Amino acid sequence: MSAQRQVAVFGATGSIGGSTLDVIARHPQRFRASVLTAHGNVAALAELCIRFRPDLAVIADPALEGELARRLAAAGVHCEVAAGHDALTAAASGHLCDTVVAAIVGAAGLDSTLAAARSGKRLLLANKESIVMAGPLLLQALAEGGGELIPIDSEHNAIFQCLPGGRPNLDASGVRRLILTASGGPFRGRSRADLAGVTPEQACKHPNWVMGRKISVDSATLMNKGLEVIEAHHLFGASPDRIDVLVHPQSLVHSLVEYVDGSVLAQLGNPDMRTAIAHALAWPQRIEAGVTPLDLAASAPLAFQQPDLSTFRCLALAFQALRAGGDAPAILNAANEVAVEAFLAGGLPFLGIADLVESVLTELPAQAVVDVQTLNERDGMARQAARRILRNAC
Repeated sequence: MSAQRQVAVFGATGSIGGSTLDVIARHPQRFRASVLTAHGNVAALAELCIRFRPDLAVIADPALEGELARRLAAAGVHCEVAAGHDALTAAASGHLCDTVVAAIVGAAGLDSTLAAARSGKRLLLANKESIVMAGPLLLQALAEGGGELIPIDSEHNAIFQCLPGGRPNLDASGVRRLILTASGGPFRGRSRADLAGVTPEQACKHPNWVMGRKISVDSATLMNKGLEVIEAHHLFGASPDRIDVLVHPQSLVHSLVEYVDGSVLAQLGNPDMRTAIAHALAWPQRIEAGVTPLDLAASAPLAFQQPDLSTFRCLALAFQALRAGGDAPAILNAANEVAVEAFLAGGLPFLGIADLVESVLTELPAQAVVDVQTLNERDGMARQAARRILRNAC
């Protein structure tokens, strides 16, 4: 057996973090949670530290560092405590881990993800916004650091499993296209008129997956699938014309790869993130993940259909941004984060999410991706534009 992997779980208190820690706990000889981070849920982070005894705990909000330290001291947990953006970045590149699970939601996870890539870690990527915003920069950082990236989004992990060698040259491997599946979210089959009065509570009730509120809304608008299309382009070197999306309500086929000889390979499994996480942690080996085996004989018939791009316009906007190139995907992502935040706060109707994103894309045409600083500036411009448009609409 190889040496025990030292795993940093970024976003440990979220759903991906919880699934990762569940897999780690099942294999204490193989994995150890050496670094745990959270945004602001200090109580939950402290409880995880009590259970997993990491070497380092990082809270993103500097105002909570003292409280975290007090909680851990009271519980007799002896680990280093740090806080803030720079501490997250240092943890991702530091000597306390050889594997980084990047599960911080949104653009906030970009710098730590890049730091892990530059440091030659095994990077388990759940933070799709990092590669959506800065795909070329992330791939460059991986090449410089000599590390490896294994996606743990279920769809991209499925594609990884269906390709020879994980991330090969598609043309040399005889790949015709990549097919991402989408559940369709809670509003599959609804018309635009049906969606006019949708509430945040309705949008967050995903039929198959248990996720955070932001990603649940993205699933409901199909923006999540749009971000995954952009991610697939960068991860696997596929042009927009070689990436398709199929709505698959059962969420048992997680994605497919079509080859030029007519073969289509699919990865199937029950909808449980632990499958992809366990695969990525142990790759190229396989380990038990705690997931119920898939019983196809007892499953509902598998159905597939084309997505409704006129009703769920966010998916179409994502393809538009990918084809525009440059930093258009970063503009798309930033505008969407502001739009979803406004929707969840009751300040924007559900259908207004796509309208706001489209307005910002129109206002800020694509520019070349040069460096992280310029990208962050453009990200800020997109957020400012989105908030201004929101204010003017009120």
